[in-house]
Amino acid sequence: MGVFNKKERYILIIGSGRLGASLANDLSEREENVIIVDADKSSFRKLSPSFGGLTVTGDGTDLTILKEAQIERADVVVVVTDNDNSNIMISQIAKIIFKKDQIISRLYDPDKKSVYEEFDIDLIYPAILSVNEINRLLKGINIEEN
Repeated sequence: MGVFNKKERYILIIGSGRLGASLANDLSEREENVIIVDADKSSFRKLSPSFGGLTVTGDGTDLTILKEAQIERADVVVVVTDNDNSNIMISQIAKIIFKKDQIISRLYDPDKKSVYEEFDIDLIYPAILSVNEINRLLKGINIEEN
């Protein structure tokens, strides 16, 4: 495993789809310490050639993989796989087993929110974020009445 800059945060991202890879690239450009985990090694192709973080290939629900990704050292765990059930499980593992304080998890189905309620996990909802952004843009459109 590589050596991290000790004064910076260490951010662990689980899921190297479009969102995870984009976030990892952005954090790397800002010289944050980043490790990204994905079960599919080919998903790391989405990372920029200048990505300065580390990658770990494996299932984010596997404790051995999480330990290999140095979850114990992580200041923040970001869980953005494309599967709500996996995201819930990984978030709960990070909170309960590894005692992580800051966990950010993507949730496609807002009806599953109740599963997270007792765990103090920050949630992002792509559908709600998209609706809010569209509404914001619509407010900027002036329709002239004839």
